[in-house]
Amino acid sequence: MTRLFSLFVFLHTLLTACSAPRAERGAATDATDRYELLPLGRLERHEVRESSGLAPANAEATELWTHGDYGRPNALYRIDKTGRLLQTLPVPGADNHDWEDLAPDPQGRLYIADCGNNDNRRRNLAIYRFDPAHPARPADTIRFRYPDQREFPPRKADRNFDCEAACFRADSLLLFTKNRGKGSLITKQYAVAARPGTHVATLVDSLELETWVTGAAISPDGRTVALLGYGYVYFFEGSPNQRVFDRARSWVKVGTSGQAEAITFVNDHDVVFSNEKGKLFSLRKRR
Repeated sequence: MTRLFSLFVFLHTLLTACSAPRAERGAATDATDRYELLPLGRLERHEVRESSGLAPANAEATELWTHGDYGRPNALYRIDKTGRLLQTLPVPGADNHDWEDLAPDPQGRLYIADCGNNDNRRRNLAIYRFDPAHPARPADTIRFRYPDQREFPPRKADRNFDCEAACFRADSLLLFTKNRGKGSLITKQYAVAARPGTHVATLVDSLELETWVTGAAISPDGRTVALLGYGYVYFFEGSPNQRVFDRARSWVKVGTSGQAEAITFVNDHDVVFSNEKGKLFSLRKRR
């Protein structure tokens, strides 16, 4: 009995260590006073009002790409920072099951994250790679699955396979989950190869935050990753080669911005984000 009890204690300790978030690596700092929150405008058209992804549309980031989510057309929309619609661009070869984020790469291609998964039932998760400079070319498809999902859906406590946040780094897409498990705000970070084909994502890390994660972006210099949530923007700053959650972490309160859904960097320090009502905001670092 003593041996069995000792074995139970050992296994319990091991499992607890493996499943616990690596959140206890230093508290986040409140950087609210170092940023200025400014309203920019509102998206014009109903089909893009619930903007789910944002990415720069030109080198100066004075124009942006955005898109709608479930039930919206398979299209990207180019807007200015006041929300004025400049262009509607269909995306051939792509289906909008539930587009949730948009990530640019250095070649100007866009990765459309079709991985919204509210009920954790989907087996057709995809990311579309599309080049706006060649709009007639069908989008390439990156299909993937999570290595740790074995039930569709899992039991309610384990429903941490919805994803509304993605960004491109090096040769991979970094995905951050929106945890729908009861009573948990642990977001998991996965990596998926940024090339067409069928892939198994790699579980990289996990971290407990104060809110769901609804968007992600990486600065042009690669030193800062921003995660968007309801009432917060989190900044993870450090070396471009450093694991995201091991970087210095700070947060900015944006509680007056509503249910925020999409975010992008417009330079190495400042971001623009949108909410479900189509409102656009700028978060500028004070110089």
